[in-house]
Amino acid sequence: PEKSCTLKIYKIMLADDHVMFRQGIKQIIREIEGLEVIGEAGDGLELLNLLRKSLPDLIILDISMPNLRGLEAAREIKKIHPHLKILLLTMHKRKEFVRQGLTHGVNGFLLKEDADIELIRAIRTIERGEKYFSPLLSAILADLALEKERPSSLLTIREKEVLKLLAEGRNNQTIADLL
Repeated sequence: PEKSCTLKIYKIMLADDHVMFRQGIKQIIREIEGLEVIGEAGDGLELLNLLRKSLPDLIILDISMPNLRGLEAAREIKKIHPHLKILLLTMHKRKEFVRQGLTHGVNGFLLKEDADIELIRAIRTIERGEKYFSPLLSAILADLALEKERPSSLLTIREKEVLKLLAEGRNNQTIADLL
């Protein structure tokens, strides 16, 4: 008897108020086998409404959107659907945004300026159950890991090891090999 080999589709929802940017991200994802965009939203409220109809495996979420900003949307999504993975896609390199995202339980941060080369790597990293951080955020992540006043539950020991290696300029594959 023949065995049917069915590829599991990793379902993605996009939320960004810039339609052209959303379309570009969708086009990149469309080119990769096993990935599918199942919904798009222009703001956080629209995203929450979409999630009532269909649940993705991953939400790619902009921080700066009208009506309900990305960080607030992430907080609400994680309250209702804690298992949903969230990748924040942003142009902001502010430590406070990274801190808030980690507090709200997001699974990764991708800078828009890195998106053309790092998007698929970010998606696949999160799909494997790991956290993803844009290489350009390594200095901010190192600062967060070293802050004494931060809550001790913010990062695990393993996450601190990863951040230290990122701050040293190591890439994801090298870090994986080392750990």
